[in-house]
Amino acid sequence: MTVVLLGAWLGLLVVGNVRVPVGPMNTTMTLRPSFTGGTKINVSPLGALALDSHIAPVRLDVNVDQLDPDRSQALVDHPERLSGLQDEVTEDVGRGTLDLAVRSSVAVVAGATALGLAVYRRPRRALAAGGLALTLLAASGGTAYATWHPDSVLEPKFSGLLTSAPSLVGNARSIVTEFDVYQKELARLVTNVTKLYDATSTLPAYAPDPSTIRVLHVSDIHLNPASWKIIASLVEQYKVDVIVDSGDTMDHGTAAENGFLDPIEDLGAPYVWVRGNHDSMLTQQYLEGLKNVHVLDDGRAKTIKGMRFAGIGDPQFTPDRSKSLGALQSQELAGARLATALRDQRTAGTPVDVAVAHEPAAAREVDGEVPLALAGHLHHDETEVLKYGTRLRIEGSTGGSGLRAIEGKHPDPIEASILYFDRDSRLLQAWDEIELGGLGLTTAEVSRHLPEENQPGADPSPSTPTEGTPSASP
Repeated sequence: MTVVLLGAWLGLLVVGNVRVPVGPMNTTMTLRPSFTGGTKINVSPLGALALDSHIAPVRLDVNVDQLDPDRSQALVDHPERLSGLQDEVTEDVGRGTLDLAVRSSVAVVAGATALGLAVYRRPRRALAAGGLALTLLAASGGTAYATWHPDSVLEPKFSGLLTSAPSLVGNARSIVTEFDVYQKELARLVTNVTKLYDATSTLPAYAPDPSTIRVLHVSDIHLNPASWKIIASLVEQYKVDVIVDSGDTMDHGTAAENGFLDPIEDLGAPYVWVRGNHDSMLTQQYLEGLKNVHVLDDGRAKTIKGMRFAGIGDPQFTPDRSKSLGALQSQELAGARLATALRDQRTAGTPVDVAVAHEPAAAREVDGEVPLALAGHLHHDETEVLKYGTRLRIEGSTGGSGLRAIEGKHPDPIEASILYFDRDSRLLQAWDEIELGGLGLTTAEVSRHLPEENQPGADPSPSTPTEGTPSASP
């Protein structure tokens, strides 16, 4: 049996694949031994999709080798042809599957027979090995057919760059409402990959929308020097107007650490900062002396790039504490002071657009006094709309938790967000969550989010905190 299985596998490896044109793409289809079965579609260099299409000891691999320039351009120039693409794709896949079945049968028989002849040196036993290999392949094919699950295409697993853009191959809602059979979804996949390849080859230079203010939210850098290069890259890539750091830039807040902050001056955008519990007053004083840095404390508002920001530093400089009696109460008191300052500025006709605190417990106290509150501290991102209408955005660790990243089994990701504001209303329109693999990893993911009021079918007027609504603080 070992000879049969090894010979069959070698046969599939050497000759068990077929080149198949699928719509405008040139693909290679291959059967591979597998304990779990399924289908894997490799879209180089973008990543891969894994589908739980069947349960059998063989897996179908489909490699998208390249886009045929003539067929692709014909689709781009004549989009009306996309309507008939599903039938073309179905025929192509059917023809390719049939060719693959024939070639795989020949491959496993030839491989098992050749290896059997080399091992047993008896033609009859070698032919028996080939026949057994063909029987096993037929049984595997029958099992795959019996367990075929065409709806698996509705729940693909993304890897590589495709993880950042699952909508490129359709989302579950649009698939269910627009298509009812597997072959049509294959056509959708081909269509969108075609468009994607075309877009990446002709993508124009990015031009920022002058009606939008872009704010980069970072937090909890914790002395990770790699963070400055990442931040600078995001500022350049997204044409960021303002950087907001919600604290814990340092680890211990000592004077010896201050030199770590010097790159802030060259990040390419104004840097708005509030003190975290790992940042000392020495840290704050040093930052106040750097150019292009705006320190927020005691609720005093500052206007930067057309946005009004106000914040308060963390009331406790406790870098070595894990739990401290009265810590929550001190955060709530600090948040209440910030809420009072925000209320006073709104009464004076100079309302604040964004409030910033380090700990979420403090940020929650400004509910109803400002449209958006930013915080950090938790080392993972969260978003919620509070009782009186304020949206709270908690950022993850832009430093990947600093040196703490090497303490756990898995490194913490590096997280940041791009916030998009309307220049006239100064209200949040959307945000992108950016996640990079932590220490030793090279993965990247970007996901777009819209406030409920900006989603399709919603009231186009963004909601704001109710005027005069009392703060959630006692």
